[in-house]
Amino acid sequence: MPVQAARFHVNGIEMRLLLVEDDAALAEALRSGLEQAGYAVDWSEQAQDADWLVRQNLYEAVILDLGLPDRPGLELLKDWRQRKLDLPVLILTARGAWFEKVEGFKAGADDYLAKPFHSEELLVRLQALIRRHHRLPQGQLQVGDLVLDENRQEVWQAGSPVVLTGQEFRLLRVLMLHPGQVLSKQQLGEQLYDFDQEVDSNTLEVFIARLRQKIGRERIQTRRGQGYRFD
Repeated sequence: MPVQAARFHVNGIEMRLLLVEDDAALAEALRSGLEQAGYAVDWSEQAQDADWLVRQNLYEAVILDLGLPDRPGLELLKDWRQRKLDLPVLILTARGAWFEKVEGFKAGADDYLAKPFHSEELLVRLQALIRRHHRLPQGQLQVGDLVLDENRQEVWQAGSPVVLTGQEFRLLRVLMLHPGQVLSKQQLGEQLYDFDQEVDSNTLEVFIARLRQKIGRERIQTRRGQGYRFD
């Protein structure tokens, strides 16, 4: 079973992670704990599948085991960094020697957790990685005069409240997490639908149009044949 995926929402907010771990029992335990904490988790047992997934999906972070059956995790990480893949990577490994940790950081890891570990520590480290990566204050996203409060489920523009539906809120959140980056319709659609549902391009365009009406058309640019960019 090379790839398994799950999606999970807490208060309408979804944070997608990629877990790359060949130990099925450990992966299932980690995935269960991460889902309870509010994350959606895609699980891959092999480096090849993990590499394909990061090309196809928008992840907030990757949890990467080094001892993979088809290819060392460290080599996979080096390839990602050479391709300028910009997302937090937390290494999981049974190797705890200091020099092995140094090699991991040199390869481009953002954090390192040796087995065995407590799930609470993993969660705290993940949260810190994601917030540092996006340079976010606790619970808030801000781009220009637009502020999204995840804890209160509120959006403010130039000090005035903006009323959004749950799906509009999720869509705006992923756009604000990636300002200036072109996101495909598939990437955005995955934030609105369950994993096994087909992405409806027309419905996504309706949500984009509604957001433009509420926050300003100039904020969301259409890139024909590519997707949308939030400015």
